[in-house]
Amino acid sequence: MAAIEIIKRTYAPSGLVGKIYAKPYGTAAALVPIGNVLEASTEQAESVEKQDDMTALGGGVHAEIRRVTGVTFKGKLADLNIVNMARAVLGTVNPQDAGTVADVPAVARLGGLIPLPHISVTNLVIKKGSTVVGAAGNFDLLPEGIWIRADAAGLIEADAITYSYSYADQVVIEALTAKAAELTLRFGGLNEADSGRPVVMDLWRVSQGIAKQLTMIKKGFGALDIEGEVLQDSTKSGTGISRYMRTIYV
Repeated sequence: MAAIEIIKRTYAPSGLVGKIYAKPYGTAAALVPIGNVLEASTEQAESVEKQDDMTALGGGVHAEIRRVTGVTFKGKLADLNIVNMARAVLGTVNPQDAGTVADVPAVARLGGLIPLPHISVTNLVIKKGSTVVGAAGNFDLLPEGIWIRADAAGLIEADAITYSYSYADQVVIEALTAKAAELTLRFGGLNEADSGRPVVMDLWRVSQGIAKQLTMIKKGFGALDIEGEVLQDSTKSGTGISRYMRTIYV
């Protein structure tokens, strides 16, 4: 079928699913999937300047000028992976390989938590002076730290202690330490309402803003809402060639 026949087609219901790929804008990096995206869209905004028709009774519009003032990309991400989270909080990713810490000083507060900089901790040993304090009846090891029991038998309030432990591989995201990511996005869509017909959309340069909200406790599945401005890509040129985005149909 000649391509012109695609333009003539009127039956085109839409129900798209598919993958979104991303890479840092202006780099030779590969486009990689960002995970399951529950919703994705662009929102276009425009300013309208109208000129009154003063030639006759009743008024009306003689002319108008419309100009696009911005295009926003919005997405709801189901996969809160490290890359997505770091971009959403303008964060720096710090991988930390497994290791050990030894004889870290602390103060025991009965009924209080000693926060640890690592999670998935094992082989915890607490000492008061040179004496090992047994866990039973004294403390509990939690993912978030060491919980000193209010009725600890072997510790009293403000005891000086030290702790040692092993920890597993982990990754730390330090929020608000990086500039907004500029990304190139490609949507590989399949139209469930039209026999799985493919639709591909490119957004050449998207400046992703910080997430407006990070949910800590919520009933049901969590999701990450992201938003960014579609900026001009000056590397795209030519008559009828968009510097912002394009969609390809078959």
